[in-house]
Amino acid sequence: MIKNRIAKTIATSLGFGYAPFGPGTFGTALGLIFYVVFAYAFGTVDSQVQSLNLNLLLIGLIIIFTWLGTWSAKVLEPEWGHDPGKIVIDETIGVWITLLFIPFSWINVLLAFVIFRFFDILKPLGIRAIDEKLHSPFSVMLDDIVAGIYSAITLQVIVYFFQT
Repeated sequence: MIKNRIAKTIATSLGFGYAPFGPGTFGTALGLIFYVVFAYAFGTVDSQVQSLNLNLLLIGLIIIFTWLGTWSAKVLEPEWGHDPGKIVIDETIGVWITLLFIPFSWINVLLAFVIFRFFDILKPLGIRAIDEKLHSPFSVMLDDIVAGIYSAITLQVIVYFFQT
């Protein structure tokens, strides 16, 4: 059925969720790949300044893909169950949230990856409660949205205090 194929393509972040190990890491990596491509497209790579257009694009993509990811999780739940490891669009979205309003640099991209994966894997500060207690298609997205917010705050602090 075409609806299921579309849902699987979205939920797995273009198939990255089918990785044989660490699919969440692959979903995060895809988000970073797109971010770098967007940063180059908007010319922020050489300037090391925040791009309003890049941030507006990320906000739009976060909203659109949160909705599409929620829809995909709902469509696929009868077949895959609640929040299977193959659904990694939430990791892609989470790392985009992490990079909002951060000046582009390769160090910041690497830090975003490490910090987001830390919050996504360990699920501290209430993230685990979201993951364990809420069982809806939106909660599949929500734990990684919160991990992305915590990661964004952490990265903002690092950029503010340790980078010029």
